[in-house]
Amino acid sequence: MQAISRAEARDLIQNEEDLTVVETLDEEYFNKFHLPGARNVPLNDSFDENIQEVAPDRDAPVLVYCMNTDCEASAKAARRMEELGYTTVYDYEAGKVDWKEAGFPIEEPSEASA
Repeated sequence: MQAISRAEARDLIQNEEDLTVVETLDEEYFNKFHLPGARNVPLNDSFDENIQEVAPDRDAPVLVYCMNTDCEASAKAARRMEELGYTTVYDYEAGKVDWKEAGFPIEEPSEASA
């Protein structure tokens, strides 16, 4: 797992074609807004099964994030993914609040359901 900054997260999202972006919060938080192209895989009892469905290639890069630096869900998810054999996991520790405060694009329910 590699912790990354907002700028690094943006560069990955914009430039890495094989990147899977994963929000590790519960669906209610995901549905408020999320990073562009993000998939929702909450850190819960079915995380192992769900992450393998969303990101089947364990050698492809995955960026995980949660709410903010106080939230530990993304770090825990990243460690779990490494235990499952994922080789390139990035943890955007500052999370979705930092992203939105920077004025970067987000997806909200009306856009996501289109």
